Amino acid sequence: MKKTLVLIALAAGLSLAAQPALASGGAKHPHSGGFSFEGPFGTFDQGQLQRGYKVYREVCSSCHSMNLMHFRTLAEPGGPFYEEGQVNPAENRFVKALAAELQVPDIDSETGEPIMRDAVAADKFPSPYPNATAAAAGNGGAAPPDLSVMAKARHDGADYIYSLLSGYRAAPAGLEIRPGQHYNPYMAGDLTPFWKGQGHVPEGGFIAMPPPLRNGQVTYDDGSAQTVDQYAKDVAAFIAWASDPKQVQRKQSGMGVLIFLFLFAGLTYVSYRRIWKGVAH
Repeated sequence: MKKTLVLIALAAGLSLAAQPALASGGAKHPHSGGFSFEGPFGTFDQGQLQRGYKVYREVCSSCHSMNLMHFRTLAEPGGPFYEEGQVNPAENRFVKALAAELQVPDIDSETGEPIMRDAVAADKFPSPYPNATAAAAGNGGAAPPDLSVMAKARHDGADYIYSLLSGYRAAPAGLEIRPGQHYNPYMAGDLTPFWKGQGHVPEGGFIAMPPPLRNGQVTYDDGSAQTVDQYAKDVAAFIAWASDPKQVQRKQSGMGVLIFLFLFAGLTYVSYRRIWKGVAH
């Protein structure tokens, strides 16, 4: 019996030794963006949402769609262009002006021919490509992902988006990169097959998207820093809001429900004590 146990332990040791001793890899854990909407009492910074929308509009929208977003949503309560006293989101002056700057495909009601017209508040954000095949063909075979719910689709949400956009680094010496690929420590992947250097396999992976942001690329009118870090933080906040526009209202409703339940529990306990006072049970 002892001999059998020794053989099993030896086999397990040999199996572990056969694995790459220095392999590590894996994506680097995202760092916090310090967003105002985090936590149960967090709310979105409207100024940041406006800046984030501008970064998306001027940079990201050339490749990435937001097929679930309508212009009118921008003016809903908690949105970047919400105004107190507005008749309804579709009549918001900022939204109407922003929509009119873009054109969307439509069908002529008289001839049935396809046309392009100015967008209105009821329209969805226009897609940069007519279909997924065209998107893939224009981006090396991989269609850029839709950003409508990207913060919900990725672990760590806004922190991940912020870290990824601001986290591009020069590839470590010894890492073989294929043409059209870029190294990012926050991108999920396994770099073991491409690592020819000494030491542990670097964290991160390859991403086809080149660094989309650079200092001074987007002009801010409110005096905020025009840096890659600020751009990444602002657009990450906007994407997080777009992924869940009702987030703040849901938090507020949830807190109201918890307060009600707390008061109701206290009232129930007091009633219980009063009704059954002096009664053996």
